[in-house]
Order: sequence, then structure tokens, then C-alpha cells
Amino acid sequence: MDLSIVVPIFNESDNLPILCERVTAALAESGIGYEVILVDDGSTDGSFEIMKGMALADRRWKVIRFRRNFGQTAAMAAGFSAASGRVVIPMDGDLQNDPADIPMLLAKIDEGYDVVSGWRMNRQDTFSRRLPSVLANRLISRLTSVHLHDYGCTLKAYRREVLDGINLYGEMHRFVPALASQIGARVAELPVRHHPRLHGTSKYGLSRTMRVVLDLMTVMFLLSYSTKPIQLFGKWGIYSFFAGTLSGAITLYMKLFEHTSMNRNPLLILTAFLLFMGVQFIALGLLGELNARTYYEAQGKPIYAVRETINVDREA
Repeated sequence: MDLSIVVPIFNESDNLPILCERVTAALAESGIGYEVILVDDGSTDGSFEIMKGMALADRRWKVIRFRRNFGQTAAMAAGFSAASGRVVIPMDGDLQNDPADIPMLLAKIDEGYDVVSGWRMNRQDTFSRRLPSVLANRLISRLTSVHLHDYGCTLKAYRREVLDGINLYGEMHRFVPALASQIGARVAELPVRHHPRLHGTSKYGLSRTMRVVLDLMTVMFLLSYSTKPIQLFGKWGIYSFFAGTLSGAITLYMKLFEHTSMNRNPLLILTAFLLFMGVQFIALGLLGELNARTYYEAQGKPIYAVRETINVDREA
């Protein structure tokens, strides 16, 4: 199988027939062997019945139905797990992504890239949605050092082996390029078309923005300290110890030479607090090291990623 297209669906009954027509038309003359995996994320508007009919009419269309709404990231994770193509392309089911861009993404993958991210250069959304997106993309690019204009664009292309090493939680589907870059994936970006929503309502809101910010904090930790948490917590523990020792020395000096009562000196409380925090940070770092080792060793998961091998008999 050359290509797997993964489409999370939540209450898109009006858009599904058009989506089927556009995907079929976009790939009809390409000669590409493909499958389309529709993930019903707890729809209540009859979307599942339409998807079921599409799957019965064409075996290339496959359906996964959730018991309830689990969110877009969970829907993508389910689709990625079921995908059998050498390249996996997720896209939205609201017709704002254009299936006609898929061959262009595949051509870029064939140039040797592992991830190709779509960029909605002429985004057809309201200003109230575009402005937070621009600011978030700049922040994410700066913090992750993977510079993309549009992390939020669902239309992306991934090599199968890149996704195999990434587990998704929360709202982390948008950070896959950054997580893939951590294991050495080559990331590119291409402008793609973006259409106004014709039917249904947007599922995005302020609450999702807050979740994205929290997930960005998680991604930053994973990118920098997932295999070495002591480097983060231990560093702050040393800083706290140093500051506590300095505060204690000043407190002692004030007692011996300025005859300041220690039990009335707030620096004594600060000294105890900083030394205690130093112990807590270092202990937290050590516990993190134990958890990291348990996680990698229990799953037999390596702390590295191999692109290819030559004349190597034993698997690296």
C-alpha cells in the first residue's frame, strides 16, 4: 500500500459525500494504491451511517467508530495505528483541506523528506482564529527550533516509520513534526490550499487553545529532558542549594557581627525553604530518572532512532 489517508470525523454528515468525491477525483489518475481511514469520533448526526455506506461501496474506504468523543488527537492515533501505507496523510473532514494537494505532498516525500507539513498561506478563517494561530506558530517554532508557519494545519505527510516511534496524547497531533525532528526526521513545508467551511460548525474554541499551550510545555520537556530528567530538576536543585547556602551565610554573618536575632530574621526562613526545595528538586529528578529507565527498558524502547544500516547483521 502506497498511501493511507486518515480523516477524523465529528458530525460532518453534510461534508462526507463531497469529501469522497474530491479524494477519489484527486487520486483517480495518479496510479497510487491508497486507502482512506475515516475515524468517527462519536458523531451524533448520522455521519457513521454515511461512512458505513461509503465503506460498503468501496473497500478502500475504511471506518473506525469510537464509543464516544475522544478528541482529534485520539482519532488520529487510531487512524495511524490502522494505516498500512508507506506514507500517511491526515486531513480534516470539513472540506477546508484540499485533497488535490496530496500528490504534491507525496512528491515532496519522494525527494527524501520524512515529514511534509502543509501551510495554509491564504487561510480562509476569521481574524479571531488567524491571530492566535500566528502567535502560537511563532512561539512553537521558537521553542522547538522546528520552524514552520502552520503547525495547526492537519494536512501533512509522514513516512510510516516516523509515526511508529511517536505516541500521541492530549492535543499533541499538531506537534508531530517537532517530535519527529527529535529523532532525526527531515521536515519540509509546502503551501497548500485552504477553503472556507461550507457545512457544519467549527469544533475549535478557547478551551482548545489552553490545552495546546499545556501540551507545548509537555513537548518542550519531551524534546529536551525525556531521557535525562535529572538534568532539569537537578540543575534547579543545585541552584536552590547554592541560594540557600548563601542565604544561610548572610544570616549567620548578621547573627555574629550585627547581633541580629536569628528567630526574627526572615532570611532564616528563606534559607530553610531554599535548602528544602533543593532536596525536593534533586529527589524529583532521581525519581524521573527511575521512571524514564523503567519506561524505556520495560518496553524495550531504544533511546535512539536508526535511519538505515549497511552490512549490519544484528538489528541495532
